[in-house]
Amino acid sequence: MTEATWGGTTNRAEIDWHMSAALENVPRGDSDLAEVTSLEGAVRAWRDLDPEHRIHARLSTERPIHLEGVPTAVFTGNAIEELVKRLPA
Repeated sequence: MTEATWGGTTNRAEIDWHMSAALENVPRGDSDLAEVTSLEGAVRAWRDLDPEHRIHARLSTERPIHLEGVPTAVFTGNAIEELVKRLPA
């Protein structure tokens, strides 16, 4: 018999917040360079952006994260917002 689970099975402990991540499509001065930092730093930086820049931002992770059971390595919009909800305190 196989056991199934539904809903958000990923918790904060399962996300490696120290892995490398790049926050892209965010203006920095006169350029649009990607910022490479930890996943936690990138998610916190996205959270601090104004809404217009959040819309265009893209977050890429070093390795896929299982979010809602789906392995994902590139996040935008609502998916990044879901990571914000899971940030460590």
